[in-house]
Amino acid sequence: MPNGAGDGGGNGNGNRSPVRRRRRLLTASTTRAEKLRALRGLGLLGGVAGLLIALLVLPTACTAGVNARDSARWFDSAPADLDTSGVPQRSRILAADGSTLATFFYQNRVDVPLDAIAPIARKAVVAIEDSRFYEHGAIDAQGTLRALVSDLGNGEVTQGGSGITQQYVKNLLLTQADSAAERNAAKEISAARKIRELRYAVAVEQRYSKDEILRRYLNIAYYGAGAYGIEAASRRYFSKHASQLDLAEAALLAGVVRYPYAYDPTRHPEAARERRDTVLERMADLGYITRATAAATERQPVRLKVQDVKSGCVTSSAPFFCDYVQREILANPVFGATPATRERLLKRGGLTIRTTLDRRAQKAAQRAVDAAVPAKNSAHKAAAEAMVEPGTGRIKAMVVDRRLGSDKVRGKTWINFAADADHGSSIGMQAGSTFKAFTLAAALDQGLPFGTRLMAPKEFTPVGYRDCKGRRVGDPSASLHNAGDGEGGKPFSIVTGTQHSVNTFFLALEKKVGLCPTVKMAEKLGMRQATGAPLQQYPSFTLGINQVSPVRLAAAYAAFGARGRYCSPIAITQITDAAGHRLKVPSAHCGQAIGKETADAVNYVLSGVLTKGTAAGQGIGRPAAGKTGTVDDFSAAWFAGYTPDLASAVWVGDPRGGYKHPMTDLCMDGRCYGPVYGATIPAPIWHRSMVGALAGTPASPFVRPPSRFFSKGSGEESAKLPDVRGMKVEDAAAKLRGAGFEVRIGGAVKSDYPKGTVAEVSPSSARPGGTVTLRPSKGAGGPKRRDEAGGPRRGIPG
Repeated sequence: MPNGAGDGGGNGNGNRSPVRRRRRLLTASTTRAEKLRALRGLGLLGGVAGLLIALLVLPTACTAGVNARDSARWFDSAPADLDTSGVPQRSRILAADGSTLATFFYQNRVDVPLDAIAPIARKAVVAIEDSRFYEHGAIDAQGTLRALVSDLGNGEVTQGGSGITQQYVKNLLLTQADSAAERNAAKEISAARKIRELRYAVAVEQRYSKDEILRRYLNIAYYGAGAYGIEAASRRYFSKHASQLDLAEAALLAGVVRYPYAYDPTRHPEAARERRDTVLERMADLGYITRATAAATERQPVRLKVQDVKSGCVTSSAPFFCDYVQREILANPVFGATPATRERLLKRGGLTIRTTLDRRAQKAAQRAVDAAVPAKNSAHKAAAEAMVEPGTGRIKAMVVDRRLGSDKVRGKTWINFAADADHGSSIGMQAGSTFKAFTLAAALDQGLPFGTRLMAPKEFTPVGYRDCKGRRVGDPSASLHNAGDGEGGKPFSIVTGTQHSVNTFFLALEKKVGLCPTVKMAEKLGMRQATGAPLQQYPSFTLGINQVSPVRLAAAYAAFGARGRYCSPIAITQITDAAGHRLKVPSAHCGQAIGKETADAVNYVLSGVLTKGTAAGQGIGRPAAGKTGTVDDFSAAWFAGYTPDLASAVWVGDPRGGYKHPMTDLCMDGRCYGPVYGATIPAPIWHRSMVGALAGTPASPFVRPPSRFFSKGSGEESAKLPDVRGMKVEDAAAKLRGAGFEVRIGGAVKSDYPKGTVAEVSPSSARPGGTVTLRPSKGAGGPKRRDEAGGPRRGIPG
């Protein structure tokens, strides 16, 4: 193999053998036609060679002040179309903690400064590619003519430009080609292309220092195995930065450039080693290293530590969140006027995309979803969950129980069931009773107290409603009834109607507050159909007929946890380009959607769902609230819940169609559930994921709603009061308030209880929110109390 200066082409053509015999133009077996073509080629070559010699001499003569300056000006001047701006670099999506979620690239490249490349690596490349690089000008006449003779004589590119500057120019033009025509022009076998490259090389040498040209070359060259630039190659083959390369590694990479495929050490280790040793010998010839060092290094085997870098979201640890971020960039005009521009930015722009994803929350949600609805479950059901931070709109987690990929493979899907159509191809799923929260919020916003009671019939005829355009909507022939997790035939308060999720109660409540105010409440909280269409306005709106996504529902419920402050869900916090400049990113557009006191009242009511309602027993050991959702005919089930620190929405259903494949008698992987309600599978998923996501986070309380909401009582059914007799008055009052009662202090009475403690409580039972009167003890003198054995009662009752 040749080892002289300028022996390598570095042209990135990886499909040719590294050892190729020089073809003789005329042999005994040459046909007449071949001889004629050869003669024509020699004639052309002679003319081109003469022109090249003139061009090669003229710029130098110009520099020396020779009179030929004017005739060479067109060659010596910078071409108008010369663009040496950044080459394609890979973009990264990072989690909130800075860890990498995914990498995107057209070419896997990480541009680095020269001082981030080991000096021995720079020497190795110069030695084998262009040993006189720092001595000659833009054009090495001998090497260029040799390359031209070889290319034209063979009818194809067999050698690249002999100098590093020319190799950089050739790679630059090829890299910047956007179309097939441009790529073909950059590779065509013609004197015109060669002259164009030579002219560009002169301009590059005038524009940049030798060190900068070398840096650019090292960052643009192809090193095989999908690695462009020495930094990406160093990480690919050795799992280290280019600044950490040793002599053996540097020589190996320097040798790969000439024929990246043939010298790829992962495919052809022996050929790569031979080429490495050739580089070492050349470095010794030039005095860069000693003969002894070269010999010792040649005895070393090729040691690789391969790092596989995949492009895209498929292999990400958070694939559907990653896909959400990718689609945000590809679909949002803030990142470019056209889809092609936005894709170019993502795959070539060297972006660092910092996101909102919380690794702990993501893992907790994925574990919870996968445990309840495995990817390849026997019932073919699916589940999705999205977590959003109240007050910021930041998406902390986004999971689907499947893997990202073709749905032709069981357990995979390209559809992100947690997102809207523009971020995941999903057209959404009917929300069920989770939409009752918007009717509740509208009612409380109008000042209805918790004790407001409405009749909830067994069946309800939806008439008397008007949409936001004033049109009558409803169907006199329809009859809506309660779901299996509700009940009817009696009055309910706002509190108990919500706790029991009574359909006919909410139809009556929606009629009382108005369909349009209910719809507008949902819209203020960011709700829209997953397709992007406006919400459908029918009486059954409150029952969740609209098809929505978990991420939007989670963001809406997050507003309750943030005391009415709504933020649209966001996944990106910051983007910087390859030069470190910040790009504009979508804003959460936070604002006060509903009054704080209204939100406090919603929180008070929805907290009861987890303690006394349809999701009783799914509390998470801290203040929390939520709402179950069971869609008609058990076609899907939901749970949306939140704390002041985190909100989440969970959907479980069948991607093949919920009405066609209902969950009426579900058995999945040997576990049978019967009919599936919002509390059956979604609520336990929510419970487990929230506990994991909030582990170590101090609990934040909800704010107690103002007394006006208790003007008709708490809305709860009557309950027996906790026994606080014998307790200090202030302690007793705190305990009763904590249980949801108002407290007043009455006059003191004589009692067997110690002075200053509670002697009497009235009434003995009340609805939470009702007023309880405490009477302190004056001390001895009152009636004696006796225990069950008939003796005097002592101490504080347990």
